[in-house]
Amino acid sequence: MQLLIHCKRVVFMGDDTWVSLFPKKFHRSLPFPSFNVKDLHTVDNGILQNIYPTMEGDDWDVLIAHFLGVDHCGHRFGPDHPAMAEKLSQMDGVIRSVIKRLKNDTLLVVMGDHGMTDTGDHGGESQKETDAALFLYSSSPLFPAPGSQVEPEVVPQTDLVPTLALLLGVPIPYSSVGQVLLPLFPQNGSRGVPTGLSQAEALWINVKQVSRFLETYSNMAKDIPPDSLSQLRADFSNISSQYLAAVHKGHLPSPELVVSMQNYLTAVRETCRASWARFNPFKMAAGLLILGVACMLCYVLSELSHVVIQQGLLKLPILSGLVVGLVVAAGQLFLQGYLELSWCVGAAALSSEVLFLLRTRGVSPKERWSPSGLLTLALLVLFLRCASLLSDSYVIYEGNVVTFLLFTLSVYVPLRLNWDGLLVPLPPPDTQKPPRLLPTVLPSSVVRRQATILLVWLGVLVGSLYLSLSFHNCREEQGTCQSSPFLSPLSRVKNNQLRNLHYVISVGSLALSGYLLYRWLRHYGNLNCISVTVFSACFLIPLACVCMGLHWAVSATPEDTFRNLSELIGLAQVFLPRATFCLLGFGLLLLWVDPMTVFLKLRTPLNSRGTSLPPPKYRASTGISPQAELHHLIPQLYQRIRHSLEDGATESGETDSRPAVEAYGLGTVYSAPLVLLCGLLGLVLLLLHPEGMALAFLLLLLEAGAMLHIHACSANLSSLHKHSNGFSVPWAPVVSWSLAAAQFFHATGHLPTFPSIQWGAAFVGFPQGHTGTALPASLVTLNTFSSHIIFAVGCPLLLFWPLVCEVRGTRPTCSAGVEESEDAVMEMRLRENPQKFSSGLLELAARYLFVNGAQVFASVCAAAILRRHLMVWKVFAPKLMFEASGFIVGSVFVILGVAMVMRVDISVGGLFKKLLPQNSR
Repeated sequence: MQLLIHCKRVVFMGDDTWVSLFPKKFHRSLPFPSFNVKDLHTVDNGILQNIYPTMEGDDWDVLIAHFLGVDHCGHRFGPDHPAMAEKLSQMDGVIRSVIKRLKNDTLLVVMGDHGMTDTGDHGGESQKETDAALFLYSSSPLFPAPGSQVEPEVVPQTDLVPTLALLLGVPIPYSSVGQVLLPLFPQNGSRGVPTGLSQAEALWINVKQVSRFLETYSNMAKDIPPDSLSQLRADFSNISSQYLAAVHKGHLPSPELVVSMQNYLTAVRETCRASWARFNPFKMAAGLLILGVACMLCYVLSELSHVVIQQGLLKLPILSGLVVGLVVAAGQLFLQGYLELSWCVGAAALSSEVLFLLRTRGVSPKERWSPSGLLTLALLVLFLRCASLLSDSYVIYEGNVVTFLLFTLSVYVPLRLNWDGLLVPLPPPDTQKPPRLLPTVLPSSVVRRQATILLVWLGVLVGSLYLSLSFHNCREEQGTCQSSPFLSPLSRVKNNQLRNLHYVISVGSLALSGYLLYRWLRHYGNLNCISVTVFSACFLIPLACVCMGLHWAVSATPEDTFRNLSELIGLAQVFLPRATFCLLGFGLLLLWVDPMTVFLKLRTPLNSRGTSLPPPKYRASTGISPQAELHHLIPQLYQRIRHSLEDGATESGETDSRPAVEAYGLGTVYSAPLVLLCGLLGLVLLLLHPEGMALAFLLLLLEAGAMLHIHACSANLSSLHKHSNGFSVPWAPVVSWSLAAAQFFHATGHLPTFPSIQWGAAFVGFPQGHTGTALPASLVTLNTFSSHIIFAVGCPLLLFWPLVCEVRGTRPTCSAGVEESEDAVMEMRLRENPQKFSSGLLELAARYLFVNGAQVFASVCAAAILRRHLMVWKVFAPKLMFEASGFIVGSVFVILGVAMVMRVDISVGGLFKKLLPQNSR
């Protein structure tokens, strides 16, 4: 802008970001698309076609050429790839060619805007990322003297601004607080420098500019301490009087005055930095209070979910919060004339939270809040997890920390069961007790089978946990740590055999994941019916997996292998991932439209001798009928059921004449759509990751299944002593589920640092880039928080899985004091107790939000307490941003998972209404 104000003709070519930042400001511009990091040559070749003719012309004063090939090559291949050597050699030749064409009155400035890590990335605060070279060259001698060299030194980036401004002959930008680099200016005003300024003159111009900015800023912001401001004003007045006196006498400024000016510039910069890095303790305390009360609210809500549903305790707090927020907004507009949204939202949230806690204070028995109920191992593990967030070392090694905590909590489950004597068969009960007080005694074979299943799945969990450590990325602070080779795209793998091996492992993991999903649905009879959901499971998912495998193969193909097929390969890189997105998106839509996966089979109510069969019951069958029977049965099934139910009674009586209905998949009517939803989302998220992460996602699937089965076995064995029809998920599986989300955040190559963000996800299916920012931002967000999304959506499975794995006879029924064995009706038990079903679902969601919210609260405390810590901007602040973002994303998808359960419940209700006779609805 200074150049434009002084009528300098600025010509630009290269990265089109400049044109977006300074629209219609250039005398002439030649922008080229820059967002596609896989494109190494378009921008550079465009510059090379125009830079030399432009240099030979005379229609410019400043020529800016922003090359991007080296930057993109680093992002795509890393600094050690042969392509990087080619780009650096090309840039070396460009600099040599420019120097040969340089005129005597022209200054050449070559600079980098950032450095590069060992993986080719940047954006962080490590030395390799923040150090960048600056090279200045002029055909006419620069000071000091021809043939001498200026020693390289590390300087702040802010110091380049005033230096380049004076060398280009324009005023220093108004808001700069940098200090000119004195080695580029002579001590006595030699005419060899383009501007002809001496060190003292350059410093005096710099001091006046900084003083003018300081005065204007202090009058507007009022955030610089008065004592510091008075001292800086006195220093400037003293420097000004000494410099003007020396100039008036015709003397050169003394070296002491030069040092005084340098000290003044340094003091101004440090004062501004200290002022701009200040914190507002009152706002921080208010935010901590709101977050803390919100966590308390979630805990209370999880403990009193049945009371909240019965008495509707949430309506009044929500309404009062809205009223308080509106009152605060009106008060701000009336008193201040402007609106601070954060205060309005904070006041609304705090008032509603406090009112809810006050309303629940007298509706809960005191024993619920006893210390024994609060001091459980699961909550102790959660406390340790939160405490670890206050240590920079534990945050740096967070992947190992959460793995250890999850392992500890998982091993605790069988140890606790063994301590309670539930892993061994119980002795026969005392028959002298009343029947209702008798504990259920399962056969010893059933107890041993449950214990064996528990230990087998524990082994699967432990194996998955420690295999997943192989997929971790490395932070700069971890020293000699080596990132997993699976994090690199196959196109970066130079060894052909290793590339092929990685591809086979990735495709095999993808196929096995799809097969396990299909096998589970088939085992529980959810694939027997003809519905759009079954169509998604049987056809859309396999087809999407094939497209993903082909996409990985095309992406892994080296560019110089099939040059004749480059256009076809480019088309495949666009079509295959987009086709996969469309297939999976269509599957998600079909799943929401019709989530039912139940097949109803009509059985004849009379046997061959004409005697009546027992009254009909719904059964959670897991087998499948012969194929021939299905062919003729399915088309007529619904009509036969409807007509037989509506016709009423027959000669044998109304009850016995009603047809028996056998329902395939009814026992997993809630969990099957949720499992399928997790599978579809998992494939979408896997597509946004490097190919090698397919094995990590397979381990995620195994780990989630192991935790669900451990929880189910524990619930089945615990039910020997606790006969409760409630549907309450203990704290241990909920905390484990949350820790697993954090653990696989690291096991998919992510870290709570900005350089670790996998920006390549934005170009999956869009290799040519985007016209906007919404879509690429969404793709990167889905990639970054994929583990949070999967575990959040699958959270209701913790409620369903003990019912899915229910052992027949563990839930007895008593009739007239006589205990009867009951079939394992699995998830249909939820329909028998809709009130407890709703309270159990609310309790589970509240507990999951509390566990995740407590970790966010701990991150906020860490950033607030350690705000002056050396590592706050490198460790604690990024961790807070990632933790808060993950909580927001996870909360949204928890709501999505609960919404899917409610959608299935509505469909189940509609199914039962269709099956009931008209006169009994």
